[in-house]
Amino acid sequence: MNVPKPAKASRAALEFISGRRSIRRYLPEPVEPGSLEQILQAAAWAPSAHNRQPWRFVPIAAAASKERLARAMGDRLSTDRLADGDDPTAVARDVARSFARITSAPLVILVCLEMGAMDQYPDSRRREAEHIMAIQSTAMATQNLLLSAHALGLGASVMCAPLFCQDTVAATLALPAGWEPQALVTVGLPADRGKPPVRHALADCLWLPPDESA
Repeated sequence: MNVPKPAKASRAALEFISGRRSIRRYLPEPVEPGSLEQILQAAAWAPSAHNRQPWRFVPIAAAASKERLARAMGDRLSTDRLADGDDPTAVARDVARSFARITSAPLVILVCLEMGAMDQYPDSRRREAEHIMAIQSTAMATQNLLLSAHALGLGASVMCAPLFCQDTVAATLALPAGWEPQALVTVGLPADRGKPPVRHALADCLWLPPDESA
């Protein structure tokens, strides 16, 4: 592929994106309200299907709220895993790890979607497609959230665990009706630099149709 050489500013932007790391350990300092507002504003600039902007955000900074959510999610995780017949020691270890990740972060942002503004269809095929479009839109907002945190010198990491216990999360936080939990994003001043991720070679992720490969 012939790729034009990027300008200096473009190269810096690409290096910024590739330099982001998932941070799971944070310093105890709180996230400033102004930084939180900038992060959420950036998330809200993401593209979305039909420009309906189905994302919804729940910032959680109070220790009691984080602990209550982490405990409820942990109880659900334990119940599900033990019902699967998993080793109780391994289950307890995973529950403790999840609890620590949520409660030790200065800020946790629950990312949800809400289907009220999305198109409605009488058949399940198109309803499912519309729901997936809302999920994709919300995921793009989450990526903006991660990049804006990185731009402000904050660390962040995504936890997809709410997908396995959406009803538990919604009940614990008394979410508005119709808000579907998608992910938790932990945010704070990084306590370490994070590990460079391993990425597949581009060739392993690329397919060119016959007319494009000629």
